[in-house]
Amino acid sequence: MPVARTLRIAVIGGGPGGLYAAALLARQGHTVQVWERGAPDDTFGFGVVLSDETLGGIERADTDVYAALSAEFVRWDDIDIVHRGRMLTSGGHGFAALGRRRLLEILHARCADLGVRLHLRTPAPAADALAASYDLVVAADGVHSATRRSGAAHFRPTVTGGRCRYIWLASDFAFDAFRFEIAETEHGVMQLHAYPYARDSSTVIVEMREEVWRAAAFDLCDEAESAARCAKVFGEALHGRPLRGNRSAWTAFRTVVNERWSHGNVVLLGDAAHTAHFSIGSGTKLAVEDALALAEAVAAEPGVPAALAAYEAARRPAVASTQRAAAASMRWFEELAGYVDQPERQFAFNLLTRSRRVTHGNLKVRDERFTRAVERDFGCPDEATPPMFTPLRLRGLTLRNRVVVSPMDMYSAADGDGMPGDFHLVHLGARALGGAALVMTEMVCVSREGRITPGCTGLYTDAQAAAWTRIADFVHASAPGTALGVQLGHSGRKGSTRLMWEGMDDPLPEGNWPVVAASALPYRPGVSAVPRALTRADLASIRAEFAAAAARAAGCGFDLLELHCAHGYLLSGFLSPLANRRTDAYGGPLTHRLRFPLEVFDAVREVWPEDRPMTVRLSATDWAPGGTSAEDAVAIAAAFAAHGADAIDVSTGQVVSDEAPEFGRSYQTPYADRIRNALGVPVIAVGAISSWDDVNSLLLAGRADLCAIGRPHLYDPHWTLHAAADQSYEGPAAPWPAPYRAGSRKPPTGKG
Repeated sequence: MPVARTLRIAVIGGGPGGLYAAALLARQGHTVQVWERGAPDDTFGFGVVLSDETLGGIERADTDVYAALSAEFVRWDDIDIVHRGRMLTSGGHGFAALGRRRLLEILHARCADLGVRLHLRTPAPAADALAASYDLVVAADGVHSATRRSGAAHFRPTVTGGRCRYIWLASDFAFDAFRFEIAETEHGVMQLHAYPYARDSSTVIVEMREEVWRAAAFDLCDEAESAARCAKVFGEALHGRPLRGNRSAWTAFRTVVNERWSHGNVVLLGDAAHTAHFSIGSGTKLAVEDALALAEAVAAEPGVPAALAAYEAARRPAVASTQRAAAASMRWFEELAGYVDQPERQFAFNLLTRSRRVTHGNLKVRDERFTRAVERDFGCPDEATPPMFTPLRLRGLTLRNRVVVSPMDMYSAADGDGMPGDFHLVHLGARALGGAALVMTEMVCVSREGRITPGCTGLYTDAQAAAWTRIADFVHASAPGTALGVQLGHSGRKGSTRLMWEGMDDPLPEGNWPVVAASALPYRPGVSAVPRALTRADLASIRAEFAAAAARAAGCGFDLLELHCAHGYLLSGFLSPLANRRTDAYGGPLTHRLRFPLEVFDAVREVWPEDRPMTVRLSATDWAPGGTSAEDAVAIAAAFAAHGADAIDVSTGQVVSDEAPEFGRSYQTPYADRIRNALGVPVIAVGAISSWDDVNSLLLAGRADLCAIGRPHLYDPHWTLHAAADQSYEGPAAPWPAPYRAGSRKPPTGKG
């Protein structure tokens, strides 16, 4: 039941979040006081952008505030993107903005109407002092929150700095759209983000990488000189007009995350609790939405502890989602220099979809004409063909669409000694019938000792080769046009373990075989077996095993071969500085750590048919300090491409047991993106890509050439055909097998 008594509430911070929370709580009848150390019109920045979703919440909670805001809003639909002097416009986006000072005036007036006591130009007492005499303390004291700092032991904050410097400025004229403009200067790439917030004013943010900022000597400029120099860099966009500041200073964005948002009767709100990069316009939006959720929880719950728990439970998922999107957007702008050589429309599409919140599907709804133009540039055969059903050629192999069934270990060898059986025939055959262009085997091991588990398949005997030939023949006969790829690998220090469902990476209780690696370092110290460090003779023997397996694979009729250099298996262990501590020619600097994997690649390429493509799967980061970096990943990919790799399959992690991955939707794609745009080599993106809309988006943005889909193909072997049906595509890139054509339309789900 709702709180029955009137609460005494203290709010620290008189920004939009604190003031709006105060107004909403006072509207419920509580006694509220706000402390703000600044003057009524003190504020940083200039304009505030609010979404329709946020405005809807404001309208439901307080029609007076909504009406006052609505009277002030500047609205527009277009985004202008200027790329090397060419402006491209995408419409249908819908923005609403107003001046930050005007927003504060509206909220001050509403607080006054509701009896909120405002202590302006007055620093707030410490949160713990307020907590002793108030029922609830709302800490809305911003990104530099003193409350968060003093309560760090409980809130457990993490503050991460970005790689760019930016400054908030303003122009005394209104842009007619949200404008992104890129300046390629002698010092490096600089970018402008600008939008109107009044009929005669616009916010203008200038941003650049830290090293560009220093090279351009902006670190030596005061506010006035910074504004003048930025106006000169973007003179064409500003029509020669000046820029002005408002206590403006160059800063690096700080992403704030807290493990807890409340402590006793003290709760964090807005930037004190979380921040999200300004490039998705989210700071004030998040603070206002926090205020709405907090007020709702206070009204609905029986006491303050329950209200704070409900507030945090309601807001955390939405904030986490926004922070993931903001982080993707921030990283995109940090890596902007890697995108400027993209074709203009692809660059624009990439920018618009950078956060993954805008996708091909909803951009097509917003601006079909623009999206169709991007599709034509990409090479879609016609308007009826979605990007994912556009063919791709690798050497002599033409893939009819851009979907790959990702390699997935099945741990189901028929005899416990590497023999593929009926399970593999059915498993791979079912996925081949499901419409994907390329179906990959699991990691097929090149020796008995190179298996991960007793259930892993191999290609080290002629009997195994015959079994794989049976599977390849079935795929080619029953699913014509589907390519079958084999992934070859050696388990290294991660071998001799139980089946995944019996204990992933746990050693076998009996029947173990010796494991080997680049160095004598166990995968899980104290748990895994200590591997034997390979000698030069061992390296030659294993290299020959890879070549022999590749020759057998060619005879089986596989269409593509992938060398597994990821996930901490043998070749991956050579590449990672965390797993390779050798002091000979195969350890030390990256060029030495690359030596053995490249020798294996060359040995395999020599026996693999010239007209059939080879790919390499990499872990582009170890997700651990001191491990493979993004720059290392680009260098590794470049080395394999120079040796003849036709595409790089970009995965991450599983190299060390104490990794800390940043899981999330398509979380590994930025690494594929970086390699593709740095090197121009085709890449396969993998990792939590689950929707066909995401596949279309990644392809059109130039972040990937193929998308490997794993778990969704376990859930639905016909994932690709169903993606075609969902998009009303019936062309040659997704043909239904003749026996299945009657099921090519969704069955009715109920009585019409």
